[in-house]
Amino acid sequence: MELPLRGPRRMSDPLNLFCTTPKGMEPLLATELEALGAVGIEPATAGVGCRGDLEVAYRICLWSRTANRLLLSLARFPAETPEALYAGILAIDWATHMGPDDTLAVDANVSNSLITHSRYAALKVKDAIVDQFRERHGRRPSVDTEQPSLRINVYIYRDQARLSLDLSGESLHRRGYRAHNTPAPLKENLAAAILLRAGWPAIAERGGALVDPMCGSATLPIEAALMAGDVAPGLLRQYYGFLGWRGHDIERWKALRQEAEARRLAGAGRIPPIFGFDADAQAVKLALDNVAAAGLQGKVHVERRDARDLRAMARMQAHPGLVVVNPPYGERIGRDSDLPQLYYELGQMLQREFRDWHAALFTGNPPLARNLGIRSQETWTLYNGAIECKLLNYRLSEDMFISVPEPSPRARSRERDLAPAALGTRTAGAGMLANRLQKNLKNLGRWARQQGVDCYRLYDADLPEYAIALDLYQGDQLWAHVQEYEAPATIDPDKADARLRDALGVIPEVLGIPPEQVFLKVRQRQKGKAQYERKQEHGAFYPVRDSAARCWVNFTDYLDTGLFLDHRLTREMIGRMAQDKRFLNLFCYTGVATVHAALGGARSTVSVDMSRTYLDWARRNLRLNDCADAKHELVQADCLAWLEEAAQQASPWQGFDLIFLDPPTFSTSKRMEQTWEVQRDHVRVIRQAMQLLTPAGVLLFSTNFRKFKLDTERLAELDIEDISRRTLPQDFSRNPRIHQCWLLRHRQGA
Repeated sequence: MELPLRGPRRMSDPLNLFCTTPKGMEPLLATELEALGAVGIEPATAGVGCRGDLEVAYRICLWSRTANRLLLSLARFPAETPEALYAGILAIDWATHMGPDDTLAVDANVSNSLITHSRYAALKVKDAIVDQFRERHGRRPSVDTEQPSLRINVYIYRDQARLSLDLSGESLHRRGYRAHNTPAPLKENLAAAILLRAGWPAIAERGGALVDPMCGSATLPIEAALMAGDVAPGLLRQYYGFLGWRGHDIERWKALRQEAEARRLAGAGRIPPIFGFDADAQAVKLALDNVAAAGLQGKVHVERRDARDLRAMARMQAHPGLVVVNPPYGERIGRDSDLPQLYYELGQMLQREFRDWHAALFTGNPPLARNLGIRSQETWTLYNGAIECKLLNYRLSEDMFISVPEPSPRARSRERDLAPAALGTRTAGAGMLANRLQKNLKNLGRWARQQGVDCYRLYDADLPEYAIALDLYQGDQLWAHVQEYEAPATIDPDKADARLRDALGVIPEVLGIPPEQVFLKVRQRQKGKAQYERKQEHGAFYPVRDSAARCWVNFTDYLDTGLFLDHRLTREMIGRMAQDKRFLNLFCYTGVATVHAALGGARSTVSVDMSRTYLDWARRNLRLNDCADAKHELVQADCLAWLEEAAQQASPWQGFDLIFLDPPTFSTSKRMEQTWEVQRDHVRVIRQAMQLLTPAGVLLFSTNFRKFKLDTERLAELDIEDISRRTLPQDFSRNPRIHQCWLLRHRQGA
């Protein structure tokens, strides 16, 4: 058992420290800690242990570019029961660390232990501390979860508790130049890791420039300037966890800050040209605000410009530099745009304008990087939250360029030209596909009849050779909707066409329907208004049943049919929850969720979408269910702008009791005032939606981005319940990541 610290140490006393960092960044952090004077460095998963005196701890907080938190170990002891945990905390003389009039917060994490609830563990730790003060002083510290005098960290693993003081107080990636509620593509320490792995310090020392063609809120350019100018990343921070600790040495901390300020002034002249560009006016505004807050006006140039239009940038610089870019990497389905063309055009721009430069591309979807047409020199694995990403480094020279075809969606005329393969002309795999369809129809068909499900997914690329999704829609007759997944560039197009003809021949035979009731949809890249407009002019709509609701579907004219089948259970849940509720449906699409709310007894509904096409469709769906009256309002607006304005005017007592927020993964429509990425922007939008929610209301948030990670740390003020499994229909059980869903509520008493 490690003896607890009994009081503040002398400046020279060794301290046991543990510095946390995102996965993949541990080697970078270990190198940093050694340079800052730490010894006994021991890398671990998502962190590095080390030893050092109080000055070393201060230097880590002030100078580490890759760390999250710095923990000072206080004690380790057995904690098999809540009583043992309480006793272990009570054994520490807390008066040597804080006073009864100070504030505290407790962060707890539990793994593989008899104590299973982190919140309960945190509560027991807090109780032990305040009970000790109440018994000795007759009064107790209060709780402050934002900026406490002392933040305590307890980690219980296999019934052993490790107790620490959080000297950082809040994550060190928060440099102080960005408002906490400002959406950012990257956390600052991840941006620093990207730059370090890309070799930016050496390039900057040679005088090479940096260009970020998709800078967003300028995280990468700002971190690059801080690095090149020898600016301590923590110099702007006003709060650290040690500032309220009784072991804090005020004079030594003041001296270290003065030293850092002197280094900043000396390094200002060494910052090379740094440029950030973005096509989004709102992002540029945020970037300029951040540059000013960082004190880098005149050092970092930010401008509104499309990433694919950076002519002569390289030729304006004295020395070849670094192009670093973090483009969107979501998986585009349904209303979302896809990205191969964007990566292709980015690669063409790099090859044309930045010969002899270095480039670094950070992406969570590495296959997209093939469209750049450039051979990478090295690849690093880093994590953006829970998303495993790759950093690919390039040298932009002729011998590294690869000829790649421009990604071009197969012409929609193929939907008419691809005739079903006759029985004698099918490939050898056609029988295998027929057998799988018959098996699925037997099992899922029985399930659908028992559950009263009329529209469901029968097949979803079960066989890799036949990469299609097949959905069945039962109305006054049976329709089959076939969606072809785009084949990889390595697949012979003729072979892919032959397999698709197989499918078009086999499907009507297995289902026992004429070929005219089988509709083929080929996915293609959509731009701007095209993602909302008609693709053909057949005008054929068919009524189908979606649980208690009826709705119109269209198999030919639009990218989707008008009914997202994977959200069947989600819509049923909305119907059950909507009784006497005021319901808001954001990004409402064709309004089927609104219909369920109306049929469930909603007092009123508001449905918002940017597309008049979808709103007209929603209006028809409401009429089909005899729900088209004044209490069901349809609003045509950019949802992001509408939500921001509504949140500013919100009164929780007059807001909505139930909100459904199911945004696209990525959008760049010209009718939107800003770009949208669900991973980057979800915290801001969820908080705005929560401002429209009554105190006892419920927000249902959903996304189809398969690599999405809800930022629970930044949404810690909310009660969050993951209901993804509960909303996964049986016909999508083979694809459990088809969507993720959460229920979010205001924390009672918060």
